[in-house]
Amino acid sequence: MSDPGLLVLVGTLALATAVGLVVRARAGRMRTGGAASGGWALAGTAPAASDRVLLLQLSSPVCTPCRRTAELLTDLSARRPGVVHLEIDVAERPDVARELSVMRTPTVVAFTRDGAELLRISGVPRLPELEAAIAPRLTGTGSA
Repeated sequence: MSDPGLLVLVGTLALATAVGLVVRARAGRMRTGGAASGGWALAGTAPAASDRVLLLQLSSPVCTPCRRTAELLTDLSARRPGVVHLEIDVAERPDVARELSVMRTPTVVAFTRDGAELLRISGVPRLPELEAAIAPRLTGTGSA
């Protein structure tokens, strides 16, 4: 006869494993078609004449992947003219997280020059995909 406690433990472990695998698979995946706007204003800045894309990173102080994301995006903005990377601590600015419906950190929301949402990434970005997605905005072939 089976012990009910053991069955509960095994079921809980199976569920936790499944949830973990789903979260891992979704981490870093890019989503487009978001409706957020006013990205530059939310960041508390305005685009300079040469700025084309804002990578707004929402982070938290205890988030280890946030540090890796900040490194990647800082390097990207240094290598690609027209890309601006700004990081917001959601503990200090929960209003921004609410406005953008951000539920986890790190989350990166890319905005066009006119402030419209271009894409969104939860987790550490996959840099080649991110660069490919923003490239048309940097070369002038993308709109706004």
